[in-house]
Amino acid sequence: MEAVVYTVGVVVFFLGLMASIALHEVGHMWPAKKFGVKVTEYFVGFGRRVWSVRRGETEYGVKAVPLGGYVKLVGMLPPGKGDRTDADHPSRVRASNTGMFTQLVADARAAEYELVRPGDEDRLFYRKPWWQKLVIMSGGPLMNVVIATGLFAVLIMGIGVPGNPTLTVETVSDCVVPADRQEQTCQPGDPVSPAREAGLRPGDVITTFNGDEVADWDELTALIRDNDEGDAVIGIERDGEPQDLTTNTTVSTREVLDDPQAFVEVGFLGVSPTQPYVRGSPVDVARTMGSLLQATGAALLDMPERMVGVAQSAVGAEREQDSPMSVVGASRVAGELVTDERSPWTARVSDVVGLLAGVNLFIAVFNFLPILPLDGGHIAGALYEALRRGWARLLGRPDPGYFDVGRLLPVAYAFGLLLFVMGVLLVWTDIVNPVRLE
Repeated sequence: MEAVVYTVGVVVFFLGLMASIALHEVGHMWPAKKFGVKVTEYFVGFGRRVWSVRRGETEYGVKAVPLGGYVKLVGMLPPGKGDRTDADHPSRVRASNTGMFTQLVADARAAEYELVRPGDEDRLFYRKPWWQKLVIMSGGPLMNVVIATGLFAVLIMGIGVPGNPTLTVETVSDCVVPADRQEQTCQPGDPVSPAREAGLRPGDVITTFNGDEVADWDELTALIRDNDEGDAVIGIERDGEPQDLTTNTTVSTREVLDDPQAFVEVGFLGVSPTQPYVRGSPVDVARTMGSLLQATGAALLDMPERMVGVAQSAVGAEREQDSPMSVVGASRVAGELVTDERSPWTARVSDVVGLLAGVNLFIAVFNFLPILPLDGGHIAGALYEALRRGWARLLGRPDPGYFDVGRLLPVAYAFGLLLFVMGVLLVWTDIVNPVRLE
């Protein structure tokens, strides 16, 4: 049964991610069509066509490698200055270049105009006003922001987030499992938990510990940890009736309270509290997204160092829990989240929704980076075009014309190759040494 639940979690998260990618491309395609740009292809995935259908001038479909998607906007690159033979017919270009990068750029320009037909000149992307280019290229990552906002709204305002733990018992451990052991289920030889021996049950309300009244869960936790292997008299209310239960706490390896990555030997009872889910407001959604945006920005700055860690993990080093992941790794984490028997189903669903929302926010921020071939590179090109045209107008100089992003194609090729290598490395590492939840 666990394998079935795990598979369902992986598939549901993967489908959610593919839907996010598809909507990202809709964010580009819809305004492009509204502004009259010729759109010939809309695909989720790369590589070989799996399925497609043509509607009007656009072919819609799915490709075999589900690691992204794209929309083909005709005329992304203007003809080079030496290639313009007729200003009114930008589809007429020459290919007479030498040198590796020069030829690559020339080939890319020529490919832009293979689908241009008479009458399409004003439908080319590069000939559109700068603000339309800005809207078209911002539409993709902004769609991911909208998706993330919607998912966080469902999570925070709909499902709610765990509030402060109460003194009501949620679960009682069957056995004592050291917190630093990878397998957190009971194994032969594990001692019975003191809470199970005492007869504690879910729903019991703990009121005292060794005669000391407890006001909240943190206070109770401190008393249990300090009790080591001592006697324990636990005052509870069960069905409204007070009673005392007796046992001995045991010393076990537990997480340090303010550092979950560190461990310490302390007293252990074996109960967990209920944490009622509290629904938040739109302000809480905005605050959560703001903090995650800051964390995402910091993660991108640390990406080179983190990728070094991924490369080391690929050859056997320990994989950090906050390591970058591919689609494969994130889907595996989703599967582990839904099979975590230590958490109630509400928490499992919330964790998967939060993971998908966080991934969408990362996609948005990453795509806004002002580097080709990312959306941010085209956004930067549109803003630069507006700036230099406005400056020329202010100084009374001739219109400098459209900004030629084709000049930056060597940078785009280099960065694209880097992204490809990073993607392959992440997928491979997620297969041989995946991130695992503790």
